Amino acid sequence: MIRKRVENILDRYRVTSGKGFRLKDFDAGDTAGLTLEKGEAADLLDQGIEQLAGLQDKLYAQDRWSVLCIFQAMDAAGKDGAIKHVFSGVNPQGCQVHSFKAPTSTDLDHDFLWRHSTSLPERGRIGIHNRSWYEEVLVVRVHPEYLTGQKLPPSLVGKDIWTERLEDIAAYERYLSRQGTVVLKFFLNVSKAEQKKRFLSRIEEPEKNWKFSAGDVTERGHWDSYMAAYEAAIRGTAAKHAPWYVVPADNKWFTRLVVGAALMHALEDLDLHYPKVTKAQKLALEAARKALD
Repeated sequence: MIRKRVENILDRYRVTSGKGFRLKDFDAGDTAGLTLEKGEAADLLDQGIEQLAGLQDKLYAQDRWSVLCIFQAMDAAGKDGAIKHVFSGVNPQGCQVHSFKAPTSTDLDHDFLWRHSTSLPERGRIGIHNRSWYEEVLVVRVHPEYLTGQKLPPSLVGKDIWTERLEDIAAYERYLSRQGTVVLKFFLNVSKAEQKKRFLSRIEEPEKNWKFSAGDVTERGHWDSYMAAYEAAIRGTAAKHAPWYVVPADNKWFTRLVVGAALMHALEDLDLHYPKVTKAQKLALEAARKALD
């Protein structure tokens, strides 16, 4: 009953059109009225993971569709944890995970979509991009000096470059959808107060020290600029074929439930099934069975 309710609230966070979109309309601490104990949330997630495993098996066997899950967020929003927990039951053979850091010199000798294009999931597989081409309209927009290192002809770096890049991304995602790639984009919406709490936890708890970077605090100083960039990115690229999910991220258990529900919903819409066996294949199977007997 609760699982069905989680699926039913997806419309609360799904953005399929940028018209009138405002990030401030989404509460980072929202749980849609759900109140669950830690154990209850874990059990509910386990149920979803089991269902995901079955759907992913059919996706792999059918070998027609691919699914690309894009995760974007501010630091400490819980991207790694969401990926770890939601996909914990998926067959590794049918899942491809890529985490994108700062571009290399080779990356910078290509267009900004190049390194992401080479990491797209094959048919039958789920691809997970921890950060993505959206970094080019987020971190680079907040730090426009990074454009210098991209070796673009000066005449192409004008005042409309961010609008142009969003147009390119939107067109590329349309292209992918027409090739059988289901694009799902998750913005894990953490509040500034919760981020501070998590940063302090990383500093004060020795086992979490490795997660902390002084650069994270520096980027926190650009919070308002990042929020404006995220709002522009979502507004410019939200579409029915490539929806954004603005997922509340202050409560990790709820974040994971929403991400899992969104992925299940998308897979169920594909009407996945195991390949049908032809008459000739049935005869071959019967011959093999007799040989084994």
